[in-house]
Amino acid sequence: MAKLIISGGNKLEGRVKVAGSKNSALALIPACLLADSPITLSNVPVIRDVGVMLDIAEKLGAKVKGKGTNTVIIDPSGLKSYKLDPELSQRVRASVIFAASLLTRFGKAEITPPGGDQIGERLLDTHFSMMKEFGVDINKENGQYLLSWKDRKSTDVFLEEASVTATEMGLILASGLSSLGKITIEDAASEPHVGDLARLLSKMGAKIEGIGTNRLMVEGKKSLGGVEHQIIPDYIDGGTFIIAAVITGGQVTIENCSPDQYKPIMGYLNSMGVDLEQKNGEILEVKPSKLLAVKRKFQTRPWPGFPTDLMSPFIVLATQTEGTVLCHDWMYEWRIFFVDDLVSMGANIFIADPHRVVVTGPTKLHGEKLYSKDIRAGMSVVLAALCAQGESEIDNIEMVERGYEKIVERLTSLGADVKKLSSKTED
Repeated sequence: MAKLIISGGNKLEGRVKVAGSKNSALALIPACLLADSPITLSNVPVIRDVGVMLDIAEKLGAKVKGKGTNTVIIDPSGLKSYKLDPELSQRVRASVIFAASLLTRFGKAEITPPGGDQIGERLLDTHFSMMKEFGVDINKENGQYLLSWKDRKSTDVFLEEASVTATEMGLILASGLSSLGKITIEDAASEPHVGDLARLLSKMGAKIEGIGTNRLMVEGKKSLGGVEHQIIPDYIDGGTFIIAAVITGGQVTIENCSPDQYKPIMGYLNSMGVDLEQKNGEILEVKPSKLLAVKRKFQTRPWPGFPTDLMSPFIVLATQTEGTVLCHDWMYEWRIFFVDDLVSMGANIFIADPHRVVVTGPTKLHGEKLYSKDIRAGMSVVLAALCAQGESEIDNIEMVERGYEKIVERLTSLGADVKKLSSKTED
């Protein structure tokens, strides 16, 4: 495992560009397999999870150019397999989205239960319920899920919950089914990355109404074409750098921001005393702030609520804010257990239950030996180390690199004292 050595206390200063959206890229790659010619994706984040998804596409027979760069070309014309590689599938949760593309292309799919972060029970019930409404038959044999069409039917789908992944899979299925007419997906997730997928599918030839709402109407097309598509910026990445700047007392200009994505985030941050200024549409100025918790309870919600992927960094912000804050993430019951690391650094945090913590600040954090438990928790202990006194050592930094592009380079460009020590076996 690789590790980071961070000497805390440096104010972050300068300019940083937000990376392309991780969550968009992980859905767009499977969607590209529906095309009858190559698709070019730009603003692709260079992260480990994207690399794994591209490896899966290649194993299925697609040709991929540009891996490890911000521009990737996917040619699905040689697609030859409906079976996902078990080892690769277990490395990333989003691998399940390929099932929708393979059902559309082959009429069947064989998938391994997906892996990814261990942050709670992330069941496939909503996904399977949605697919059954489309007429998909689902069986489990020897640890594998075998999916096939039993009776393709036009239907109005009402999701059991506003699941992002289930919505994305429904969009892909409906876009590739030309004979069923208009399909309505209700209680759909409306996150920006869901809209990004819908716009790609629309460019490819599907007719999609209601983008950005909880009611999507999709009319599929038998042949979907190759196109060029630029992935949206990652508001989770941008929000993380906002918090990094604030907790170190720095002043940072954050570029490549889409204003609409930051409305839920800015409201919460403003209530913590964070001073932000929007400039020229795509730039956020983060200024030194006196952090004071005006609002005392924060809860994640489906979009346009506060995003669950920013709760862990937000807890770090709360440790540096004057006042007591209740942080509630109802979605994942293990996500907040990383706060044990913050407590070991000197934070005043009470774990009320698996979903809620009470944070009282500000507290001076000190350097510690830490471990990256998942993508967001790993990045959060990096944030804590940046504002701590002394040196911190963070193991298993590969977890952070699954979701954050060139994190060492971008932090050091802002003045952080961060060094990466690579293991001999690192790929």
